[in-house]
Amino acid sequence: MKYLRRAYAFVHACMAALFACAALYLIAIAARMGWGALADGAGEAAAQVVIEAVGLLATGVVALQISQTITEEEVIRDAHISAPTRVRRFLSRFLVVVVVALAIEGLVATFKALHEDPSHLPHAAALLVAVALLLVGWGVFLRMNRYAEELEPEAMREAKTEDSKLKT
Repeated sequence: MKYLRRAYAFVHACMAALFACAALYLIAIAARMGWGALADGAGEAAAQVVIEAVGLLATGVVALQISQTITEEEVIRDAHISAPTRVRRFLSRFLVVVVVALAIEGLVATFKALHEDPSHLPHAAALLVAVALLLVGWGVFLRMNRYAEELEPEAMREAKTEDSKLKT
């Protein structure tokens, strides 16, 4: 069983590395787009390129955060997502970045629709409504999960001791 756990940790480490590489590539593309927009001058076309670059940066942040979460939760801590505390912490780390990135994408889509094709505004609005619903659902999950955590206080203590692995 010990070797199987190490194999899973290795696979998770490879996945985290791939997410980090994807994030760096997206950041490089966004920087190149931004530099090109800067060279083109301060016009409306340059603003659109910068807005698209912001969307790519948001996606890069999501990929980087997923990489960090996988590394910390599955490789360093070797945590097993079974206790309510673990589930809440893992999902919260992931969802905070996803919600922020989707909200940024919704704003990018709104600006793009306003300047290019207003018929796409309902799609941008739908994305922002979906982000709001995701945020509400996450809040409900956190509230319900808190009740489950009160039934297992030892899981919270165990999760806090796992945090010490990250401080070294």
